[in-house]
Amino acid sequence: MSQEERKDAPSRPERSGERERRSRSSSRRPRRRMGAMGALLYVVLVIGVSALLAGIGWLMAGDVLALNKEYREATVVLTEDMFNVREVTGEDGDTETVTTAKVGQVAGALKEAGIIDYPLVFQIFSAFTGGSEKIAPGTYTLDTDMDYRAIISSMGARSAMRATVDVTIPEGYTAMQIFERLEEKGVCTVEELQDTAANYDYKFSFLQGVIPLGDYRRLEGYLFPDTYTFYVGDDPVNVLNKMILRFDEKFTDSMREKVTEAGHTIHEVVIVASLIERETAGNDQTNISSVIWNRLGSSSYPYLQIDATVQYILPEHKEFLTAEDLAIDDPYNTYVYPGLPAGPIANPGESSIRAAMNPANTNYYFYALGDDGEHHFFRTAQEHQNFVNSQEYYKNRNGNDSE
Repeated sequence: MSQEERKDAPSRPERSGERERRSRSSSRRPRRRMGAMGALLYVVLVIGVSALLAGIGWLMAGDVLALNKEYREATVVLTEDMFNVREVTGEDGDTETVTTAKVGQVAGALKEAGIIDYPLVFQIFSAFTGGSEKIAPGTYTLDTDMDYRAIISSMGARSAMRATVDVTIPEGYTAMQIFERLEEKGVCTVEELQDTAANYDYKFSFLQGVIPLGDYRRLEGYLFPDTYTFYVGDDPVNVLNKMILRFDEKFTDSMREKVTEAGHTIHEVVIVASLIERETAGNDQTNISSVIWNRLGSSSYPYLQIDATVQYILPEHKEFLTAEDLAIDDPYNTYVYPGLPAGPIANPGESSIRAAMNPANTNYYFYALGDDGEHHFFRTAQEHQNFVNSQEYYKNRNGNDSE
């Protein structure tokens, strides 16, 4: 057939099988290309997600283990409201107070201070390691070089990382003045200390049967003046116990024997020592001691009439006491009640305690402060009155007089 004939010849009808094969072959090529592309994208996605998870895991692990963290030091305060407190009764019937941390709040405080980056991870770690039972209220100095385990152990009740403060208690401070100073230093609040002093039954023999529970003044006289190191945010039971224990150490066995031989009690000696402490801190302590003991043994002068006992019951110290002040009906007022006041009026130092135990051997029943800054002592009321009327008497009586 010529070329022209072939051109004019009608085309052969295409069979259906050929069309199907061609259709399938034409559609396979794009699918293969799409399948390869999808596989590649899937591999990239898996690698990316794995890398992301690995990165997050590495960051979290770095936080847990304190790896590659910029150094930072911070003070973290864990307050009482960040803990749960419950009473647990043991098999022996004794009740124990159990304190557990609200780890979520603790983790938040650590995050805010910049010590950790992942509070949720810290909570999970604490759950597995019992951190809630190891962490205690307090103020702690922590840094980012600590891993989670070190952070938890550093927030324990006896941790070396717990912030401390030195507090000096001057001789002659009242219990309330001591409480206020401790609050100023961040050790405890006044309310916590008052409640503990009033209601915690310390098992020291010299406190038994002195003043009933319920009155914080029951510890007055036994909070020994000294310099102490306390934890910031300390337990008030421990704080007061430390000062009472210091009194117990200072009041030696030989001193107790001497008190017994003299026919007195430790409480009586502490009361007298507190009166001496508030009246003077000079070399005339033993003479003032003699006036107090002489009056206590006298039927002629049953009232001590010491201004410092009146100052103790006033809400604020006064420069001058009025007749109304001296007439206040209170068992601490030695103008109204004979003998010793109801309890100590301050916390005396060692020298005042020794002066109370070793009064000078005198016949003095009166003393008054002179304008020379010294106390003058007298045997009779007339001698005392003559001095008060003289130019030598210190007219600005600052609570230092026994009339």
